[in-house]
Amino acid sequence: MTTRRDLLKFSALAAAASALPSFAFAQSARPIGKAAKPLNILILGGTGFTGPFQVNYALARGHKITLFNRGKRPSPEWPDEVEQLHGDRNTGDLKSLEGRKWDVCIDNPTSLPFWVRDAGKVLKGNVGHYLFISTISVYADGSKPGIAEGDALAAYKGKDAMAETQEALRADIENLYGPLKALSEAEAHKQFGERVTIVRPGYIVGPRDETDRFTYWPHRVAQGGEMLVPGDGSDPVQIIDGRDLGEWMIRLAEAGTYGTFNAVGPKDPLTMQAMLDGCKKVTGGKPTYTHVTPEFLEEQKVGELPIWVSSKSGLYAGYGAVSNAKAIAAGLTYRPFDTTVTDLLAWFRSQPAERQAKLRAGLTREQETDLLKKWHARKPA
Repeated sequence: MTTRRDLLKFSALAAAASALPSFAFAQSARPIGKAAKPLNILILGGTGFTGPFQVNYALARGHKITLFNRGKRPSPEWPDEVEQLHGDRNTGDLKSLEGRKWDVCIDNPTSLPFWVRDAGKVLKGNVGHYLFISTISVYADGSKPGIAEGDALAAYKGKDAMAETQEALRADIENLYGPLKALSEAEAHKQFGERVTIVRPGYIVGPRDETDRFTYWPHRVAQGGEMLVPGDGSDPVQIIDGRDLGEWMIRLAEAGTYGTFNAVGPKDPLTMQAMLDGCKKVTGGKPTYTHVTPEFLEEQKVGELPIWVSSKSGLYAGYGAVSNAKAIAAGLTYRPFDTTVTDLLAWFRSQPAERQAKLRAGLTREQETDLLKKWHARKPA
């Protein structure tokens, strides 16, 4: 059963640890016009999941791009106009940023407050607008639907937030990730004042998603046969295509939009059943759904059903119904669900056979078969 641990683990580690292969595909089927005013944009990171989408969209809009990262992760072959600077925020090596000015800085990978502090020391006064990618995991109470930007944030209970490391974060991610992201947000305001935009995504999906959290569902639907489905199908699900997130970040920069926004989707509520039916429509799969209760999954100690969380009860019952009204009002738009699924599967099927053979999230067919057998053999309540 998906819990906060699933969201935290992949949100942090996908952003900070795993290397992603490059993948070339159309950035958007929609025409992209030039921005009214070209910007000089610095992207911290830029080679992970959403970074390349930001870069491609920004270039199409006529902006100038500088990337800053360690240079250790495979990245697309950028056009010559993309400047690449190298350093290491973990060791405080930001020398290549010194004495430079940019209109905008987009901070993609940060999960540690001292990364924001150190960036502020170098960039303060040299950047007009700072955009920080955070997470809905910053909220103290994930149990209620309608979580909004002004709700209370998770409190840090450690000794010294500025001394926390990536190793410590990985070792205790469930307790540290949300609070450290919240403190990173606070540090952003301390360093850059009111010229700050905080974006809090939930599950980011689509092409380049190496976590397989969402990929599991269309992949499994396409295989057909009896399929285990958690809950009764009515639980809400929220996902956002990484391209929609990345492109919106650039438009926020263009508009000079400050504030805090929950970047979750789709625009209209999506249930688990509707999500699966949408996958079925795209893939042509013919599964037979067997709905099992959250109680059964808990009894069986199932921790490998991504994206879904029971909305009926629990500490994270509100994770599928976070408010996105403020983000939509600020221009967040969404691709059709069919497009996301189609493009995701096209990307996934372009990966090496050994990569496709073992998904990184969800049940194996053996696990699923065993659970279904136990479900059918249970005694009636």
